[in-house]
Amino acid sequence: MELRVLKYFLAIAREQGITRAAEVLHITQPTLSRQIAELEEELGVQLFDRSGRRIQLTDEGILFRRRALEILELVDRTREEMTEQDERIEGTVSIGCGVLHAFQMLSEVIGRFRERYPQVHFQIHTGNADDVRQRIDQGLLDLALFIEPVAAETYNYVRFPEKELYGVMLPADSPLAAKEAVTVDDLAGLPLCLPSRLSVHSEVMNWFQSAKQPLNIPFTSNLSTNAAMLVAHHLAVAIIALGSQPYADPAKIALRPLSPELAETAILAWRRQQPYTRAVKKFIAFAQEEIPKTSTSRAE
Repeated sequence: MELRVLKYFLAIAREQGITRAAEVLHITQPTLSRQIAELEEELGVQLFDRSGRRIQLTDEGILFRRRALEILELVDRTREEMTEQDERIEGTVSIGCGVLHAFQMLSEVIGRFRERYPQVHFQIHTGNADDVRQRIDQGLLDLALFIEPVAAETYNYVRFPEKELYGVMLPADSPLAAKEAVTVDDLAGLPLCLPSRLSVHSEVMNWFQSAKQPLNIPFTSNLSTNAAMLVAHHLAVAIIALGSQPYADPAKIALRPLSPELAETAILAWRRQQPYTRAVKKFIAFAQEEIPKTSTSRAE
């Protein structure tokens, strides 16, 4: 017995005729007659007295109308309750990340999500990529911000529309701060602080392939915050993801992009075949829809 057929039955009872009910339901009269005949056969009773000009309910039909109304009311109430429960979703979503430009876009998505689900809390764990990957693989984090590539067989993910641009972090009084972009030749002979993560370090070294003299690399760092302190003390200039220093003090630090451009794609990832809470599932679905259309202005 389908809910659709119950609605057909109630329409006939209300209109007291198959022709008029078929018009109201926007189906053909033969289809409606067949559906009601099958319903009566299934129940083993006659629901309508068809002997007069108008179709009348039998005693069994009157009882069935009462039950049909109760069933449809219960369905509507259940649907409303499920919707209300959905709106009252509670829980915690844990996200691991480094300090990236993508997190500014993710913050916008989180803000819009919490407007809809204000009882969901977010736990942000900041660390380097290796630390974050270890935590998500151990189930200590629900999602993570990564720079591609990632193991596609391990994670599902959604890409951010804006690239993570790499650049140089300089003392504010450096002559290079007057340039719009910094080249390999501009950095010749200067003490450098490079990212210590192997994959990023390799990309940066590839960018330096055209260097005409050996590089001077006295420092590596896994977080740009410590690199910024070296820069502020005039100990080095640092190659960093520019989004990792969105609020750098311009009196001490200058940020300039590299030329030619060096950029990577950021993703929000979560493990495949992992059981998640309703709050996490809701956020994943929301992020998949919202992240591709999210962008934000970059720090100058």
